[in-house]
Amino acid sequence: MNLPPLRTLFFEDLSVGMAETLEKTVSASDVVGFAQLTGDRNPIHLSEHFAARTTFKTRIAHGLYTASLISAVLGTRLPGPGAIYISQSLNFRAPVKIDDTVTVTVTVAELMPEKSRARLACGCTVAGEVVLEGEALVKVRAADGALTGGALSFPRQECYRAGGFSACSLQAARAGRKARGEARGT
Repeated sequence: MNLPPLRTLFFEDLSVGMAETLEKTVSASDVVGFAQLTGDRNPIHLSEHFAARTTFKTRIAHGLYTASLISAVLGTRLPGPGAIYISQSLNFRAPVKIDDTVTVTVTVAELMPEKSRARLACGCTVAGEVVLEGEALVKVRAADGALTGGALSFPRQECYRAGGFSACSLQAARAGRKARGEARGT
């Protein structure tokens, strides 16, 4: 997966119709890793021999692996860091196979300013065929950092990873030290 830079959007930045996409080619190691992480060792995901005798004729990715790609968009791009999942509906339409390229699209469907919430239409396709669709409800920070039920303090930023280090981590650390009146390097 070619990871785009992190992007923080506040509630005020969102508008109905805004969309973000992500593409990920599913590898065998992704599926094995997901099985190890979750404990879901269903052989339809892990055994070519077993899967060959099913309707799919080959191994398929876990449905929730595909759904987790939606979470990647929500947590990194739309709305981005600090977004809080409230709920997610999922309708699985077709299998995702090893080496399929999944295109995830998240679109702002509705904004609820009274609670700083956004309803997002979520879809995943493979070669133009819908494999998963659903809807997410998320809490989104206001520009002043407020979130219903508490406050978060993240600067508006674009973040990039290079050499295992995140540029936004430095920016956030500097902002935190400055807010606390601390000197650099402490």
